[in-house]
Amino acid sequence: MNAKAIVVTSGKGGVGKTTTTANVGAALAKLGERVLVIDVDVGLRNLDVVMGLEGRVVFDLIDVIEGRCKMRQAIIRDKRIETLHLLPASQTKDKSSLDPARFKEIVQQLISEEGFDRVLIDSPAGIETGFKTAATPAEGALVVVNPEVSSVRDADRIVGLLEAGDVRENYLVINRLRPKMIQRGDMLSVEDVVDILGVKPIGIVPEDEQVLISTNVGDPLVLRNGSVAGQAFMDIARRIRGEEVSFPNLQEGSGLWASLRKWFGGDS
Repeated sequence: MNAKAIVVTSGKGGVGKTTTTANVGAALAKLGERVLVIDVDVGLRNLDVVMGLEGRVVFDLIDVIEGRCKMRQAIIRDKRIETLHLLPASQTKDKSSLDPARFKEIVQQLISEEGFDRVLIDSPAGIETGFKTAATPAEGALVVVNPEVSSVRDADRIVGLLEAGDVRENYLVINRLRPKMIQRGDMLSVEDVVDILGVKPIGIVPEDEQVLISTNVGDPLVLRNGSVAGQAFMDIARRIRGEEVSFPNLQEGSGLWASLRKWFGGDS
């Protein structure tokens, strides 16, 4: 992806959007980029918890916007990876406090003046004001979707809104894939999701109980070893950086893997 400002979004809540933001951000930092992740879910912030940084929050995004602190006072540097940073959301304000034009200025400043290689924006779920604000500065998007009908239907609306807003560099992160359920016909396949949405996948993350464990302890999976989901998030980061990374063969017998080779090149 050429995009430096990337919104991580979804049509519905609970699909793994914040987990994706935390892990892809940490993976990009681990690969050498200077990364900032921003929580735009004002009033319901969770990104700081998922990253294990909630105890270090003093100022937040709204404090920056309303001039109560300087940008650098609100940004938290992760001590585990010194190139990973967080700008948290406010817990006491509501989404109306976040002005889209001012937010766009802030993101542009973070890239042009503060020197961040990549800014990942954790959007609120849905299509209301919070999403529109989060998408305003974005040059590209990761649309997180579960392989189920309601999630795909809502993601379709999000994709349409992104394209209408000239956010063109959009990719799917298909999360919580269960191959056995697909084989039984109880879950949409990756091929189904891609065909319905018409957007290329950049990551396929299998269901993994380690996700819940890492979220509870505030330790992103990519900072651990041996997790299949953690490896999937690391692969997403590598693809964002332009590397050719094969997709794991989670669906034997489907035509998906030939399609992925055609879209991204390389062997699967």
